[in-house]
Amino acid sequence: MAVAVEPWSVKHLTSEYLEALSALLLRVDLDALGRIAERLRAARDAGATVYVAGNGGSAATASHWVNDLGKATKGSGRPPLRAMSLPDNVSWLTALANDEGYDRVFSGQLENFAKPGDVLVVLSASGNSANLLGAVELAARMGLATVGLLGFDGGLLKSKVSEYLWIPSDPGAYGLVEDAHAAVCHALTRCLAEDYPPDASPIARNHS
Repeated sequence: MAVAVEPWSVKHLTSEYLEALSALLLRVDLDALGRIAERLRAARDAGATVYVAGNGGSAATASHWVNDLGKATKGSGRPPLRAMSLPDNVSWLTALANDEGYDRVFSGQLENFAKPGDVLVVLSASGNSANLLGAVELAARMGLATVGLLGFDGGLLKSKVSEYLWIPSDPGAYGLVEDAHAAVCHALTRCLAEDYPPDASPIARNHS
């Protein structure tokens, strides 16, 4: 006799979540991903810096991704990629939040570091975080390219950034969007890690 599966069960909830995540990943715009990869590639080759910012879970993704951009991409044999996670500057971030307001925690850092030709990548499920909008507006004035990894309906950032990859999703689906963004970040890292110089030997390629 078959046993009915309770609506609340580990198996049911996990299967439901994984199915929803798989559906989102199948909708990733590979053309947009390719354009973003080219922007990062150009920044690397020009010796420019890539800044990454996000809040909450997206801050954790930013930190993880910058680790990969800085270390994993060296396997290509190309010049090292200069990358900085703005949420990781904890003492400065909290000083800016305390003294100037949370809306300034990223733009206040960019004012010191950013140069024309650099790239700012913002990760946001809602696309409406005030501190990210402020950072994007400042970056545009300073001559940076801006990239958004977005969710939900894309929010205000969708019309503010130079390039975006949007994961259309239900409002409030933070976990799904953050997992999809993490997968996109890994895919972008792989593109850069396997961007071998033209004269790279087969041995170098096979051991990256």
